[in-house]
Amino acid sequence: MMLQRIVSALAALVLALGLGFIVSSNAVAAPTPMGGGSGIIVDNQLVCTLTTIGHDNGGRLVGITAGHCGGPGSFVIPESNEDAGVVGTFVESNPDLDYGVIQFDPGKVTPVRTVGAATITSIGAPASFPATACKEGRTTGTTCGVVWGDLSADASTWTQICVDHGDSGAPVTVGTTLVAMVNAYLWVPCLGPELGTNMTSIVDTINAHGGVGAGYRPI
Repeated sequence: MMLQRIVSALAALVLALGLGFIVSSNAVAAPTPMGGGSGIIVDNQLVCTLTTIGHDNGGRLVGITAGHCGGPGSFVIPESNEDAGVVGTFVESNPDLDYGVIQFDPGKVTPVRTVGAATITSIGAPASFPATACKEGRTTGTTCGVVWGDLSADASTWTQICVDHGDSGAPVTVGTTLVAMVNAYLWVPCLGPELGTNMTSIVDTINAHGGVGAGYRPI
């Protein structure tokens, strides 16, 4: 009788441990913090940087990055937490201004204002010489440089900010105001000037198209 009680107790313990394992293995993962400056992996092929994250008029959680990083349907994985899997999908990619709009799953992403040294509180007009602007990129981190000029005719701004591959989409800020995104550099990384698209031009175009992203505002 005593042996039977011991065996029953052990069986109950094993069952409890087993159930405990099952519960923990099915626990819901915490959402990944993401904001302007976060590294993203697109289609398991490219690494880029998120420009900004916020909400549109429909209350959707959306982000913006460089258009050459992905096309409509391209999926996004956070570089800081690849185990999270796909957390968003490109819904638009504009080749003229080289921006892309991403719709995120709010159950998988927590939007944040600050990533690294970059804090984004608003979107503002393009910066002009001799202002100093900074960017937060997944490759070269925080770098700053003089603004050479705002070329309003083609909606772009040239700066002397250091950028390299993977920094595409990185937010270009003056203080906490987002003024442009990183799209390219000329000649040599961190030596040639950086070329970026003005954020006011991007937001105006998104609003004109309507749909996902229209009425975008950073958190």
